[in-house]
Amino acid sequence: MNSSLRQPEKVYGLDFSRKEIAAAISQNKILSLDLETSLVCNLRCVYCYASAGKPRHGELSTPEIINVINQAIAMGAKVISVIGGGEPLAHKDISAIIKYIGTKPVKKNLFTNGTLITGETAALLKNSGFAVIVKCNSRTPHIQDHLAGLKGSFEKIQKGMRHLFNAGYPSAKLPLGIETIICRQNIKELPSLWQWARERRIMPYFETITFQGRARNHHDLNVSSKELRVLFKTLLEIDEKKYNFTWHPHPPIAGLSCNRHFYNLVVTSNGYVRPCVGVNISIGNVRHDALKDIVSASDVLKSLRHLKGKIKGACRKCSYRDECYGCRGLAYHICGDYLAADPICWRNPRRII
Repeated sequence: MNSSLRQPEKVYGLDFSRKEIAAAISQNKILSLDLETSLVCNLRCVYCYASAGKPRHGELSTPEIINVINQAIAMGAKVISVIGGGEPLAHKDISAIIKYIGTKPVKKNLFTNGTLITGETAALLKNSGFAVIVKCNSRTPHIQDHLAGLKGSFEKIQKGMRHLFNAGYPSAKLPLGIETIICRQNIKELPSLWQWARERRIMPYFETITFQGRARNHHDLNVSSKELRVLFKTLLEIDEKKYNFTWHPHPPIAGLSCNRHFYNLVVTSNGYVRPCVGVNISIGNVRHDALKDIVSASDVLKSLRHLKGKIKGACRKCSYRDECYGCRGLAYHICGDYLAADPICWRNPRRII
C-alpha cells in the first residue's frame, strides 16, 4: 500500500479503534446504537429492508425512545444513529428527539431520504451537531424516482441537499454523506456518483443489498459478484488516483469496513433489540427488560461478538479476516446462518451470484 495515501473519512460508528472495540467486548458494553423511530415513510423504496410505509403496531412512545437513548449511553454508546426504519423526519416528535440527542456527549447520525429536509430542519440538525447521511441512489432523475418508488423524489432530495449545503454541510464538524444501494439500475453510473460526492467532500456510503423486505420481490436489482468486484476496484482506483485515499476492496460497503457486530445494537420502532438490520433476530424487547440485561443474556450477541473464531467457510480463511467479516445479514437471509461465509463476496468460491 502506498504510504502517501490515507484512509478516507468514516461514517460515525464505523470509526472505532481496535482497542475501543476490544474493551467494549470484554466489558459487555456497546459503542453505538441504531435507533428506529417509526416505520412511517413517504417513499416506497423498492429495496427497503423494513418494507416501510405505515407504522408498526405498538411503536415506542417518545418517552420510551428517550429512555432507550439514555440506557444506550449508560452502556457506553458513543454514537447514536437515528435510522428511522421508515423516514425519521416523518416522526411527529422528531424535532424533540433530535434536540434531546443533541444535548448528549455522543456523536450523532441521521439517516434520511432527504425529501423532508427544510431550511428549518437543516438548521436544527446543524445546531444539534448531527452528521447527516442522505439516501441518494442516482443522479439520473428517473432512476432515483424508480428506486424510491415515487415520482418526483429526485427533485425533493436535491432540494433537501441544498438546504443542508446552505446550513454549512459538509464541514469538519458537520459531516455529510450519501447512502447508495448498489443495484442493477444504477451500477453503471456509480463511479461518477462516487466522484460527484468526493468533489463536494461528501462521504460516499455505497453498500450491497440485503435480500429482505421489499428487495425479496425485486430480483431485478441483483448484480453479480464479478460486477461488484469490478465496481469496488474501480472506486478504489478513483480514490487512489484522484483523492489520495486508499482502502481494501471488499463487500458490503465500498471504502469502509463494517465491524458493528462487535459493539452495536439496533432497537426497532416497537422496541425489539437486534444485532443489526440485516441479522433481524430479536433478542429481547426494551419494554420487558433493560438493555444491559438483554445484551448480557443473548447467545446470539455472544457468538457475533466473538465472530472471528466462529465464522465459517471462505470468510474464516480470507486474508482480510482481521478487518472484514462480509455481510452477516446476507449470510443470514440467504444461507439461514449468520455465521456462514458472505454468499455474494467474489472471494467466496461458493458464492451464489
